[in-house]
Amino acid sequence: MQPKIKILYTEEEVKKRIAELASEITRDYAGREITLVGVLKGAFIFMADLARGIQLDTRCDFVRVSSYKDDKATGVVRMEFDVTQPIAGQDVILVEDIIDSGRTIEYLKRHLMQGKPRSLKICTLLYKDGNGLREEIDYIGFVVPKRYIVGYGLDSMGLCRNLPYIGYIEG
Repeated sequence: MQPKIKILYTEEEVKKRIAELASEITRDYAGREITLVGVLKGAFIFMADLARGIQLDTRCDFVRVSSYKDDKATGVVRMEFDVTQPIAGQDVILVEDIIDSGRTIEYLKRHLMQGKPRSLKICTLLYKDGNGLREEIDYIGFVVPKRYIVGYGLDSMGLCRNLPYIGYIEG
């Protein structure tokens, strides 16, 4: 049974903001190829829409890490699936669904830099303030409250990823 969800951003607001992010990336990388590296599972919907909006030659790859068990943060980041293509010499944008504590993004930055990309920037759909990383994030969709966020790729116990909006679980 789906929990009671309070909507933070409607489907229309999400689509509009992703189009703005895609335009910004297109402008920043004009005339260059880029590689998007999405963090599975949560970023897959965001990355698909973002990639379709970017007007550049774009490669797509994925990593999968885990730091949650049963909707609770474990404090330990584990690599479960790595990029499948080399990123050396490429302009890479790491695409994340949400940045909360910052542990996962810091882990992934260190990991991807070992692949020697030309550049590495971070794009997140959602950002929870208070972790001291805001200046390190290049593209932020929305700043969200410190709640359990679901929808648009983010889940609760595997559910709610398919919601077309972004919300939080009440209660």
